Amino acid sequence: MDPGLRRLVLGTLLAAYPGPVPPDWAVGLVADGLAGHVLFGRNVHTPEQVAASTAALRAARADVLVAIDEEGGDVTRLAHATGSPYPGNAALGVVDDPTLTRRVHEAIGSELARLGIGVNLAPTVDVNTADDNPVIGTRSFGADPARVAAHSAAAVLGLQAAGVAACAKHFPGHGATVVDSHHELPTVDVSPAVLRERDLPPFAAVVAAGSRAVMTAHIRVPRLTGDDPATFSRAALVDLLRGEYGFTGTLVTDALEMRGAALAAGGIGPGAVRALAAGADLLCLGARVDAALVERVVGEVVDALTDGRLDRARVEQAAARTAALAAPVPATAAAPEPDLGYAAARRAVRVEGTVAGLADPLVVQVHAASTVAEGRVPWGLGPHLADAEQVRVVAADADPAALRQLAGDRPIVLVGRHLHRVPGGSALVEALAATGPVTVVELGWPGGWRPSGVRAFVTTYGASHANARAAAEVLGLATDRGR
Repeated sequence: MDPGLRRLVLGTLLAAYPGPVPPDWAVGLVADGLAGHVLFGRNVHTPEQVAASTAALRAARADVLVAIDEEGGDVTRLAHATGSPYPGNAALGVVDDPTLTRRVHEAIGSELARLGIGVNLAPTVDVNTADDNPVIGTRSFGADPARVAAHSAAAVLGLQAAGVAACAKHFPGHGATVVDSHHELPTVDVSPAVLRERDLPPFAAVVAAGSRAVMTAHIRVPRLTGDDPATFSRAALVDLLRGEYGFTGTLVTDALEMRGAALAAGGIGPGAVRALAAGADLLCLGARVDAALVERVVGEVVDALTDGRLDRARVEQAAARTAALAAPVPATAAAPEPDLGYAAARRAVRVEGTVAGLADPLVVQVHAASTVAEGRVPWGLGPHLADAEQVRVVAADADPAALRQLAGDRPIVLVGRHLHRVPGGSALVEALAATGPVTVVELGWPGGWRPSGVRAFVTTYGASHANARAAAEVLGLATDRGR
């Protein structure tokens, strides 16, 4: 293989590696020209360890990109062992204070910058118009395009004031989907007019705010992208985002290992070729990456360059835009305020009904599966409870009569995420409410569902450590050791 072509193609790839220490192959590829690596929870043990890892990568090449998905709220890598000390976008959207949103993202960005991480694959700027959206939900600032646009711009400004490049996602909008593109290719069958009115205002806002990068979505919008996902659509990436909306930064793909892309292209390598041809610049390969995969993708792109399926000038343009993303962002943010995230989470809690008289409840936490984007992160009121008894149940298998017997004369506090979507969740709540006092704590996206017969419905708009602490405080159940 031509060494010059190999280095050129490597400059468009964002890889990943297992474990807390970058293996030799991961460092060696950086020295050979690999654009960079994404850090996941498995790469994070302690702040000192992360800083050492990023320093090792920079020792191989000073301008390496080190990226992470640190959205705050339900998607955190730095705090994957405990839950984020910040509320996520849905909670910030409910508070509706763009200055607070900027301050929270300045704080997140400042922590990333201290650890040597230069790109945050955030914020999520999708307008969550589908209550049953399985992958966006609390990651969104809300369902109102104007509100989402204002907070999206504030988040970008906050991250970049801290010296970290923002990457707004997922263009042209993942908020109206009811399937997860990690598992299949969603379709959003709307007219361009609806797209411009509902989904695109946040992207216009982040472009105006100077977002250094935008991430593509593996979603199909037939009247824009035809049969392809947006990641492979020149009409979406070049004609719409760059041509109509004036974006001049780096276009980053969502992970090409996701089935929404891989199935459409026939694999990660063919997906890389198609994404570059469509106008993407930096190709995120995914979480399960090794040296063999990187070399296989490089080989497929080089073959496409050699046989004329891909124009060399297009790949050179992509590599140049990726290199530009590595340029330092001047930091202007002030030092973060102590406990900023916990104070913000308290402002987001909403209570319908009364939470009086909960001195000694039985706390029932309903199991909810995590999405691929979230990963396995602890959640719930447990770390914040003083003396309350807590049990965990699977809603579909739970016996309401047995739970009521366990509670005795005590009220029940039922805690869940997206309870209306959990199999058996709504039925369990209503069965318990029919036999005694129940307070529901919804730590996910609540949608319009409200169960009948409950004493109170408490919504936090997220399940982060900060969100759960805020709920425990509102219920009067919080211990002093919660944070």
